[in-house]
Amino acid sequence: MEGYQGMVDGGANIAEADWESVSSILQVGGTIIGSARCQAFRTREGRLKAACNLLQRGITNLCVIGGDGSLTGANLFRKEWSGLLEELARNGQIDKEAVQKYAYLNVVGMVGSIDNDFCGTDMTIGTDSALHRIIEVIDAIMTTAQSHQRTFVLEVMGRHCGYLALVSALACGADWVFLPESPPEDGWEEQMCVKLSENRARKKRLNIIIVAEGAIDTQNKPITSEKIKELVVTQLGYDTRVTILGHVQRGGTPSAFDRILASRMGVEAVIALLEATPDTPACVVSLNGNHAVRLPLMECVQMTQDVQKAMDERRFQDAVRLRGRSFAGNLNTYKRLAIKLPDDQIPKTNCNVAVINVGAPAAGMNAAVRSAVRVGIADGHRMLAIYDGFDGFAKGQIKEIGWTDVGGWTGQGGSILGTKRVLPGKYLEEIATQMRAHSINALLIIGGFEAYLGLLELSAAREKHEEFCVPMVMVPATVSNNVPGSDFSIGADTALNTITDTCDRIKQSASGTKRRVFIIETMGGYCGYLANMGGLAAGADAAYIFEEPFDIRDLQSNVEHLTEKMKTTIQRGLVLRNESCSENYTTDFIYQLYSEEGKGVFDCRKNVLGHMQQGGAPSPFDRNFGTKISARAMEWITAKLKEARGRGKKFTTDDSVCVLGISKRNVIFQPVAELKKQTDFEHRIPKEQWWLKLRPLMKILAKYKASYDVSDSGQLEHVQPWSV
Repeated sequence: MEGYQGMVDGGANIAEADWESVSSILQVGGTIIGSARCQAFRTREGRLKAACNLLQRGITNLCVIGGDGSLTGANLFRKEWSGLLEELARNGQIDKEAVQKYAYLNVVGMVGSIDNDFCGTDMTIGTDSALHRIIEVIDAIMTTAQSHQRTFVLEVMGRHCGYLALVSALACGADWVFLPESPPEDGWEEQMCVKLSENRARKKRLNIIIVAEGAIDTQNKPITSEKIKELVVTQLGYDTRVTILGHVQRGGTPSAFDRILASRMGVEAVIALLEATPDTPACVVSLNGNHAVRLPLMECVQMTQDVQKAMDERRFQDAVRLRGRSFAGNLNTYKRLAIKLPDDQIPKTNCNVAVINVGAPAAGMNAAVRSAVRVGIADGHRMLAIYDGFDGFAKGQIKEIGWTDVGGWTGQGGSILGTKRVLPGKYLEEIATQMRAHSINALLIIGGFEAYLGLLELSAAREKHEEFCVPMVMVPATVSNNVPGSDFSIGADTALNTITDTCDRIKQSASGTKRRVFIIETMGGYCGYLANMGGLAAGADAAYIFEEPFDIRDLQSNVEHLTEKMKTTIQRGLVLRNESCSENYTTDFIYQLYSEEGKGVFDCRKNVLGHMQQGGAPSPFDRNFGTKISARAMEWITAKLKEARGRGKKFTTDDSVCVLGISKRNVIFQPVAELKKQTDFEHRIPKEQWWLKLRPLMKILAKYKASYDVSDSGQLEHVQPWSV
């Protein structure tokens, strides 16, 4: 308990944890075992006491969850371990046998820090939840500021790291952002005021400026939110308010992303400790893209310190580079989307690029459209918006869309362009005619499985209609996350958060009544992603999915399991069921079976979540994922069109019809022709899905015996600084 302080003080601070002691804490923010800044552990005497306390209990494996300070401390402790043992033996506090028996200390770190300031990790535990808090505040401020023309200066946490400021600026389309790693150029005061007044002139009623608390200028002098407010008031006379978010950002319940990230990292940490030998260096488990990796603790700490050093020495480009690829990528994307060059400074390509939404609505689609339109305009294309999917395409509902038309779209749920499930197959003639009439040179499709099928149909029609011989790319956007070629799709994170929030409330309602089991039906078509990941994030006892067939015996054993559970202190159960997991074992059937079998032990309630999973404001993850992946798709289109310029080239090859997705740790374009082999068309899912590997994890956490495949667990790698 109480961090290193508890280790130094010993006694009741070091207690054995059992199964029930960590029940029902998944949805609780902060840490239930406490954490403290500890002066004593910074001294050798303090560490000597800590070592003594660990030895008395035979502990030689430490899993440290904390920021760079905690992890640096752990590394030092490990280095000194043998010296500390010898000293304890000299003082007669332990015997010679103990020195031999406990000769090695193994340390594994997990980075828990809302600043996301630790190098080598894409996302630290807690960052996504902090972003949720920031975005909730910004969304609320946006509505009040829309009513009165106002400028808001928002100060977010991050003393030495601008990650939160940068990502929230990206997620709300802020007018200006101040970061410690990338100070504004000299003369920024005037530039900023010009930008604000231009935006006002474009009828933008609201200006948002985001400031990291550690923001500095190129001379390393602090830029405070008050200073910015004074500047705006004196130069422009705008009504300006400052909001300092402070500790709100550390609070609240953890987001679905953080719960899943932390659960995956917890497993990785244990495996790393089990596999550790006296020779393995202390390591950190972290996520790179969607891939769990292990990195030497010291290299990460060193690089994190190098960033600070680069900032102190005013080597700001190095600081951004050392922060890693996701930071540098975010910064570049933000700059491209926030600042529009005057029209006469953008070289025109004379190409028309169209954007269309296809399939069911997914939160984050609008962020993707905004990003595509702005990147396209910055690249010199004329951007066209197609309304109401392929149906609208065939009817000619196509209009030019400009830079300011997409302002404020990032935070809007649903699809502003309108979206339909209609496939293009029936309308190929009409669509080809529209492509010709509007001379469309490239097509960006943002949507779900229908978008993928539509892309296949358009590609197959190329021989008959030469209008379709243009670059076409699809960005996956569907709550079901069932598009082949990508680990994630826009909208799935928002849906997961909806499911998790609802499950939290439902579990809370059961904590009063006791002995109650809830059966909750989630969306997803045949794809079990939402049920499985929702189950992991909400702490479910079971999740029934189509990909893992189950029979009456499984249902029976789950009922028995819950019956046993009701004898413990946790008298409630949560069962998730994907809507299409079984033709006959319907939600009603499972509800009735559980009710009958649980008679006298527990009672049941059922809940179908339905379309609330498609709605709502997009989560920070979906806003940023949509923004970045769509910008990347647009860059691909620009590159393809550049190849063909002046040669009147027709695009007929497979590599000009692609799906853009995230796979393990890379963003990749895959031709639809190749993805066909990986698709189960009858059930509209990819044949192989990465998240099925996490199935056993959910079962183990629900106290079932299951075997977890560790062959894929991270090998130790080295930290690579990223080249900008």
